[in-house]
Amino acid sequence: MRRCSKEKEAVALGCGCIAQSVLSGGALGGPQVASVGFAMAVIIAVYVAGGVSGGHINPAVSFAMCLTGKMTWTRFPIYVLAQFLGAFAGAAAVFGVNYDAFMSYTGGAFNVTGPKATAHIFATYPEEYLSLTNGFADQVMSTALLLLGVFALFDSDNLAIPKGLEPIGVGLLIILLTSSMAMNCGCAMNPARDLAPRLFTYLAGWGPEVFTAGNHWWWVPIVGPMVGAAVGTAIYVLFIELHHSPREDCATCNQYELTKMEEEKQRQRASSP
Repeated sequence: MRRCSKEKEAVALGCGCIAQSVLSGGALGGPQVASVGFAMAVIIAVYVAGGVSGGHINPAVSFAMCLTGKMTWTRFPIYVLAQFLGAFAGAAAVFGVNYDAFMSYTGGAFNVTGPKATAHIFATYPEEYLSLTNGFADQVMSTALLLLGVFALFDSDNLAIPKGLEPIGVGLLIILLTSSMAMNCGCAMNPARDLAPRLFTYLAGWGPEVFTAGNHWWWVPIVGPMVGAAVGTAIYVLFIELHHSPREDCATCNQYELTKMEEEKQRQRASSP
């Protein structure tokens, strides 16, 4: 339940930022608001339930945890189901809270493309120039970089940040990625965050075009992030994690130092007149 609620919170707040920007005609936001808003939504979501479930709000992250043995595969479908349900509920919350604004902005015509398009409030869509191949590469690379950063932030053998500040680091990483890689297709990096709200728009009145737009783009933000998660995980484990120096046992180290100090004192006493 908490896994579901935090995904709902992240999508409701993140997509809520986009809704405010679009439905106000840009007067109450823009790309920067969406970038920072989604990052802050993830930070709060991880703080809310991170101590219970590890802070997974992304099937790609859960997949990476399973690949490295940090989570059992039996939990994977449970996490993914909770993430999808939470994202769907978050999309419904955005639509419900902003229903009158949607009707005022669209006149009741919910469009996927065109000057009054609103489907992109909920899910990502490619720019007209973007091919499926380039879009797939975009999603693989952005998610690989996301997982590289996540593994580094939570790796206690690396330059460990103070415990409790990891979500802040993840939020800053998301701001960086959305600031540098969102132009092509919105930088989804999360199958649940994209597919569940897309399904909601299909049911809420946008229709089947949400799955056919962009040359049937819908599968790219699902498959691409999963491949990117595997790539980012492999890079971090092979080139970073496997090369950590073994840490000394602090208790043994302290005991050794105390023993050396005692031996030195005994030598000084023996040599004194």
